[in-house]
Amino acid sequence: MESFSISKYNRISASKARIVANEIKGYSFPEAVDILKAIPRKASKLILKVLYSAGANAKYQNPDILEKDLYIKKITVDVGPTLKRFRARARGRATRIRKRTSTITIVLSDES
Repeated sequence: MESFSISKYNRISASKARIVANEIKGYSFPEAVDILKAIPRKASKLILKVLYSAGANAKYQNPDILEKDLYIKKITVDVGPTLKRFRARARGRATRIRKRTSTITIVLSDES
């Protein structure tokens, strides 16, 4: 049985979040939680939140399931919409600032 969770519009670029996401790919649920708690990055906190949500969704679908039986089947970090802002520069000019967002998707499964 599979369960998933999606978090949209996270204020972190997808490339920065993918670095952390690639570290936990394929691990079991408890191991992934331990790894994410040890990584000192903003993305680890965001991914941990989505991972807990996916675990809760799995528990809701099947109350008899154990957390140690779940593993991360798929984790993706996609590019979200970019907020475009402008900053004043010298001589009356402006520079565009791109505030990037990302979408984190985690799929948990209990089948090997």
